[in-house]
Amino acid sequence: MPGALLTDLYELTMAASYLKRGMTAPATFSLFVRRLPPTRRFLVAAGLEHCLAYLEAFSFEAADLEYLGHLGFDDDTVARFAQVRFTGRVRAVPEGRIAFAEEPLLEVTAPIAEAQLVETALLNQLTFQTALASKAARARLAADDRIELVEFGFRRTHGTEAGMAAARCAAMVGFAATSNVEAARRYGLVAAGTMAHSYVEAFPSELEAFSAFGADLPGRATFLVDTYDTLDGVRHAIEVINQLGLEQVAAVRLDSGDLPALARATRGLLDEAGLASVQIFVSGGLDEMDLARFVAQGVPVDAAGLGTRLGVAADAPYLDSAYKLVAYGGRPVVKLSEGKASLPGAKQVFRGPGLDDVLALADEAVPAGSEPLLLEVMAGGRRLRPPGTAGDTLAAARQVFEADLAELPRAARGLDQGPGPAATLSPALRQLTGEVRAAAGQDHGGKTTKGPVPAGPEG
Repeated sequence: MPGALLTDLYELTMAASYLKRGMTAPATFSLFVRRLPPTRRFLVAAGLEHCLAYLEAFSFEAADLEYLGHLGFDDDTVARFAQVRFTGRVRAVPEGRIAFAEEPLLEVTAPIAEAQLVETALLNQLTFQTALASKAARARLAADDRIELVEFGFRRTHGTEAGMAAARCAAMVGFAATSNVEAARRYGLVAAGTMAHSYVEAFPSELEAFSAFGADLPGRATFLVDTYDTLDGVRHAIEVINQLGLEQVAAVRLDSGDLPALARATRGLLDEAGLASVQIFVSGGLDEMDLARFVAQGVPVDAAGLGTRLGVAADAPYLDSAYKLVAYGGRPVVKLSEGKASLPGAKQVFRGPGLDDVLALADEAVPAGSEPLLLEVMAGGRRLRPPGTAGDTLAAARQVFEADLAELPRAARGLDQGPGPAATLSPALRQLTGEVRAAAGQDHGGKTTKGPVPAGPEG
């Protein structure tokens, strides 16, 4: 995602003023989600790889500079923008890790103009992809490792770039395959697909369609059986499977109707025909709530395709994310806005057993039995690769997700509305927050406090 103009205008105007005034001291910005959507009890960090690629390539091209002149920036300002590159440091939560509200997903430390200019793009990628990965993770929890999951959302995502991200995020949390062929190629995923109703309709009869498909593509013999009458379609699939000897490789797909009832009837027909190995694949506007119901009711479903609702994170399509200045020139700063107050200083999250998190200052010592979540991933504007991740960042993300998922407490596993875990504040961060908020209130003529510093993070 190249392009220094992938930003909001006010980022450019602020940066122009910083550059004009020689304000080049390091600034630290923290990117976090203030509050989770009602049905979310945790997040899965995603989008970091896209952010790092963007930061490494950040620069104003000749056409960008020309357009800045059209926007009214003077020649001196345009000349200063021409010299800007991202030279800063980034610490971030690795992709695939589970995180909670108010915990930084990423912190940027760079000369303030550089750090300001990249705000919009970083928020765009981390917010969107974290929303997708978190939605997909809920499906993984609902499936309970009993139903294999396939990402089907490409045709309904909001653009092709979003479709690529949806496939990658789904793979990150354990989906077995994707229908998106380019995503499969780019990210080394399994490509999966069946047939459309149009294929069945193109033949004089359903039986002829199935016979042709099974003969031409025996390795992909999943028969879509609900174009006309679903159970008759199952019977036609059984006839073709037996005729062509596809007993060990075939499957049937149910895409409409009362899926639990049809799956049970289909399983009965298949088993009566001696086709216990033939699997049942379901699709059709499904989400994690459907999967949870199938599992709870013992519905005989082997695999499911999740598309529309997954690809747009339908029940929570946005996150209340923020990118806030927390330090400038070595001075911790805060925002006191009602309902949006921030915590000062560069931070770290220390994670103990059971995903028990403490939100602390970045320079605090790691407590015994804990690990820091934010790792240094960029220095001097160049990516740093943790050991073992250089070849396959997606595989590394999947590995850390599996480890965190195994530790996820019961309180965070529910799919309905309810509070999830929250980090507690370290004593040092609590103290600094109180001091900086009091000083900010006094210095700017406001109230000296905004209430007590919370035991855990606030918005």
